[in-house]
Amino acid sequence: MAQEQKDQQHPLWSNDRQIVDTLLSGEPTDYNLAELARLKIRYNGFPGARDIQTDLDTLLKQWKLTEDALYERTRQIHETLQVYKGRGAKRDDWS
Repeated sequence: MAQEQKDQQHPLWSNDRQIVDTLLSGEPTDYNLAELARLKIRYNGFPGARDIQTDLDTLLKQWKLTEDALYERTRQIHETLQVYKGRGAKRDDWS
């Protein structure tokens, strides 16, 4: 008998929901692109937070990007800029 897997609640959902809401009303700045990529990585394959995953995909379409193009662009951003410096929040929580 196949066991149905129940969606999980991500421990950072509340904070991430606020970030995604801000991104949805924002422009594709270097910082916002870095945040989108960070959250796409975090929620990739996560069994839950479907609302966030859907909104992240919506942002890709809204900003006319593929996932590969997003990651290429953010690699360039991180090579040349420190987008999180001076933001107060430590953004090395990629999990």
